[in-house]
Amino acid sequence: MKSSRRPLSVLVPSTLIMLSLAAFAGRAVHGQTTQPAPDGVTKVPPTEEKPDPLKRRLTDKERFKQQKEIKGELHGVYKKWIDEDVHWIITDTELQAFKSLSNDEERDQFIEQFWLRRNPNPDSPDNEFREEHYARIAYADEHFAAGKPGWKTDRGHIYIAYGKPDSIDAHPSGGNYERPQEEGGGETATFPFETWHYRYLEGIGDNIDIEFVDTCMCGDYHATIDRSEKDALKTVPGAGLTQSEEQGQSKKADRFSGGGLEQLGKGPMSAMNQSKQFDRLDTFSKLFAPPPIKFKDMEQFLTSSKILTGPPFLFDVRTDYVKVTNDTILVPLTLSLKNSDITFSNKDGVAMGTVNILGRVTNLNHKPIQTFEDTVSVQTPSELLQRSKNNASVYWKSLPLRPGLYRVDIVIKDVNNPDHVGTWSRSINVPKYDDEQLATSSLILADQMERVPSKDIGAGNFVIGNTRIRPRVPTGAAVPVIFHRGQNLNFWMQVYNLGIDEKSKKNDATIDYEVMDMATNKAVLQTQESSTKLSPNADQVTLEKSMPLASLQPGKYKVTIKINDGVSKKQISESAPFTVD
Repeated sequence: MKSSRRPLSVLVPSTLIMLSLAAFAGRAVHGQTTQPAPDGVTKVPPTEEKPDPLKRRLTDKERFKQQKEIKGELHGVYKKWIDEDVHWIITDTELQAFKSLSNDEERDQFIEQFWLRRNPNPDSPDNEFREEHYARIAYADEHFAAGKPGWKTDRGHIYIAYGKPDSIDAHPSGGNYERPQEEGGGETATFPFETWHYRYLEGIGDNIDIEFVDTCMCGDYHATIDRSEKDALKTVPGAGLTQSEEQGQSKKADRFSGGGLEQLGKGPMSAMNQSKQFDRLDTFSKLFAPPPIKFKDMEQFLTSSKILTGPPFLFDVRTDYVKVTNDTILVPLTLSLKNSDITFSNKDGVAMGTVNILGRVTNLNHKPIQTFEDTVSVQTPSELLQRSKNNASVYWKSLPLRPGLYRVDIVIKDVNNPDHVGTWSRSINVPKYDDEQLATSSLILADQMERVPSKDIGAGNFVIGNTRIRPRVPTGAAVPVIFHRGQNLNFWMQVYNLGIDEKSKKNDATIDYEVMDMATNKAVLQTQESSTKLSPNADQVTLEKSMPLASLQPGKYKVTIKINDGVSKKQISESAPFTVD
C-alpha cells in the first residue's frame, strides 16, 4: 500500500523558499538588506518606529466627526441638564468643558463640582444655591409660561439668574400712559409692560431697571433696551405725541431719523438719554450673560485661610453708614493704600503701579450677598516717583445693604509683584433706622468735600447725594485720623427723623458744633445753628462744615455734633477724634 504523505525532501525545500521570499519581501519593503559582517555575524539594522495612529493629529473631517459623536452622546438627563436646568447660569467655558467629556461618570463628577463651586457653604451637605435655583425654575414655569415653558422666556431668564426683583411696576393691560420727562413727556397708549427694579445686582451695578414688553398681546413679555417699544401709538401719525411734539418744537418723524438704541421723542432730558445709550447697552449685555469673576487667582484668599507666601500688603479700611430707606442702608467702604507699598514699573518715563481689589460680603449663613472687583492705578512721571510714594491712594465702594450683621472680606494684589497680597476681614453691623427714633448717619471726617453737578448726583466715586466727600481713613483700629495743618477739616453727617410741628409743619432742632483740644480739654471752636435754616419742612437734614486747620497747634482733637430736637424733645450726639500734625 502506497503512502499518501509526500517525502520530507519535497516539503522542506519549498518551505524554505517561502520563508526566504517572505524575509526578502520584508526587507524590500523597508528598503534595507542585511549584510554579513566581517566576522561572519549578520547585523540587523534597527527597526524604524511607526507613528501611533491614536496620537496622530486628526484631520478637520475626523475632528468634526468626533465632536458630532460626543454631542450625540449627550442625551436624556445630561442633555436636559445643559439645555434646561443650567441653561441661564452655566458659563461658556463650563459648557465647552462639559461637552468634551467622554462618559457618564465624568459628567456626573462635573455636575457635582458645578454645584459645589456655587455652594455658599461648602461644608454643608445642603446646597442652598442649587435648591433656590430649581425653586426659581418652578416659579418661572408657573408664572411666565406663554406658549413655551416659563424658563425659556426673558422674564423667566432674569428671575432664574437674579431672583425676585425688589419691586415691579406692572401694566398688564397697557392703556393710557403718562410718559416721564426722561421719555419725552406727554400721554400715549401702551402695550402691556412691566419694569423690574433691582437695588443691586452683583457684577452689574446699583439700581437696575429691566423693562419687559408684550407687543404681541399674547403674554410673552420680552426684555427691551428701547423704552419706546411699549408705545402702541408710536407709528400712528399725529397720535401719542410728546410734549415737544405737541408744542411744535419737534416732529414725530424725528424719532425715527436720529438712529441710536431708542426711538424716544425729544424732551428736556433727551441729551442725557443719548449720552447713556452705551451704559444701557453695557448693562443689558451683562444681564444676559453669566458674570465672570475677573480675579479668580484672588478668590482663594476669600474662601480659605491660605497662608501668604510673600510680604503682606498692608492697607486700611473705613466703614460708614448712611440711610437710604428703612430697608436699605448705604455702606461706603473706603480703602487707603500707601503708594510706598505699591510696586511700580517704569516705561517711557512714566511710573505705573496697579492694584487689583476683590471684596465679598456674606451673611451669617456664609451666603455671599455682594461681590465687588476693581482696579486702582497710580501713574506718575518717573522723576516724581519718590515724591509720589509719600502719598496714599484711596479707593471707595458704596454697598447698599439691608440692616443686619455681615462679614466683609477684602483681598488686594500688587499686579507688578504677584506674591504681594493683602487681606482684611471684619464683621459689620448695619444699623436699622426706626421712623420714630431720632438718629444720625456716621460722622465722616474728610480731606475733600465739594458739591457735584446735577448730572452726577448720587453717582460716582465718593458721592453721597449731591456731595462728593472723600473720607480720611485711620491707620488702625481706635486710631484717630490724621490731618495736616495746611488742610481743611471737613465733616459731614445726616440727621434722621426730626420732629415736625403739627401747626407750622416745620422742624425745630438746635445743632451745636464743638472742636475740643484733648490736651487742654478746652474748646477751640463752638458754633450753633437751627435746622429751620437748613431744611425747615423736612424730617431729615444734612450737616456739612469745613474748618481750616492752620490755626491749630499739632495735637489731638475731637469734633462733636449735638442735636436737640425741640419738637420731639429728644437729643442725640456724635463725635470723632482726629490728629493734627
